[in-house]
Amino acid sequence: MQSCYSVRFVSINGDEQPDPLSTRTDYYRDMQVVELDTVITAKATTKDINYLIKESSACKSGRLHTVEVRNTFGAILLSAMTFGRKRKVKIKYVCQLETN
Repeated sequence: MQSCYSVRFVSINGDEQPDPLSTRTDYYRDMQVVELDTVITAKATTKDINYLIKESSACKSGRLHTVEVRNTFGAILLSAMTFGRKRKVKIKYVCQLETN
C-alpha cells in the first residue's frame, strides 16, 4: 500500500555519509541509508518514544544528516485498532560524514 505521507528533515550543515556502491535512483542516490520498518509497542499513557542513534558501522559519526518519516494507511489502522499501543514506524535516515 502506498504511503499516506512522508516528511523529510535535512540538515544544511555537514555532508551526508556516502555509499559509492549504492544502486539507488531516488533522492538517496549515493548516500548510505539506514531503513527501519518495525512495530513499536507502547503503553496507552506513553507520550514520547525515543530511538537512540549510536556510533556504528552504519552511522560512523552518530549524527544525523537526513531523516524521513513515512506514515501509511496500514500504520494508521494498526494504531487505531490497538488504541495507540502499537505503532508501525517506517524511517529512513542518513548520517553525517565524520569530520576531523
